[in-house]
Amino acid sequence: MKKRIILASALTILLLPSLVATSCAPGTVTTTPPAEPPATVVPALADSAPEQPLLPSIADAVAAVKPSVVAIDVEVVTTDAFGQPSTSRGAGSGWILSEDGYIVTNNHVVQDAETVMVTLDDGRVFPGEAVHTDPLTDLAVIKINAGNLPALAVGSSSALRIGDWVVAIGNSLGMGISATQGIVSALDVSLSSSSGQTLLGLIQTDAAINPGNSGGPLVNMAGEVVGINSIKISQVGIEGMGYSISIDEAGPLIEQLIETGYVDRPWLGISIYPVDAQVAQSYDLGVDHGILITEVVAGSPAEAAGLEVGDVITAIGGQEVSDARNLLAAITSQGIGQPVEITYFRGKTEETTTATLAESPPPEFQ
Repeated sequence: MKKRIILASALTILLLPSLVATSCAPGTVTTTPPAEPPATVVPALADSAPEQPLLPSIADAVAAVKPSVVAIDVEVVTTDAFGQPSTSRGAGSGWILSEDGYIVTNNHVVQDAETVMVTLDDGRVFPGEAVHTDPLTDLAVIKINAGNLPALAVGSSSALRIGDWVVAIGNSLGMGISATQGIVSALDVSLSSSSGQTLLGLIQTDAAINPGNSGGPLVNMAGEVVGINSIKISQVGIEGMGYSISIDEAGPLIEQLIETGYVDRPWLGISIYPVDAQVAQSYDLGVDHGILITEVVAGSPAEAAGLEVGDVITAIGGQEVSDARNLLAAITSQGIGQPVEITYFRGKTEETTTATLAESPPPEFQ
């Protein structure tokens, strides 16, 4: 909402001269002429004050981006307690990456879907002929049989600053394409989102991201994609905390999904939280740096290596780790199927173990 600052008109108060009576002699009154009134000082008018900057209009950005945003409808078949199939429906968003029919969205929008239908801004509907996903980063690419599509311009999330204006566009609540505006609240955020999954390099924004917005683009004022809307924190007392996967993080992975259909990487199978002095004191840890394990995925290399929730990893393959980013770098620098030494603290004791990294859980293809 635009705010206008209205400067109230200043009131000029004129002091009227009064007659001053002075006694000269008994029974005689002399009138003294009033002194010249002081010059009236007229305050500066409101229109001479410095102009206040207006909030930006998002209309141009929305007009440029909207034709390239799609609605995604899926059907998922599940089995109830009595073995009977049951079909549920879901809705999400996506955006056109290339004019030959590649659509970018989130993995959780299309995960386990039996059918995927893509509705373009012009009303045309196409089935998803191929769906390639990467659950670890919550990314997916859908291929539809269409051409001459309006592809979105891709920007750079590294150019973002906290306070920059951004627009989230998507199929909010499954009710059609709509836009919300906000600012970048934080950058390079790491967040655990599901079993064994920690998303890196997230953009935090207070632009409203609601169910159905997932997979839609987060764009800058130039209409360039800088993020892929993915997560919203919904808890009592928490507002304006939505997260988008930065396009710089997603770009190389999207290319792999298009070229090979999957992202090939080593996998340990843990969820983590970075350790600092405050975290170490709060949880009575034996070390004030490293990575606290908050979850160990069943059947993962981490479980096979004997790692447990509450352990603090300080090094992998001789590389020190202190946050999610360099933990991932340490893991991906290793080969799939190769043993790697892990140094960790359990309580106050430093220990080592060896894990054989596996290939990240393979996605299902359609």
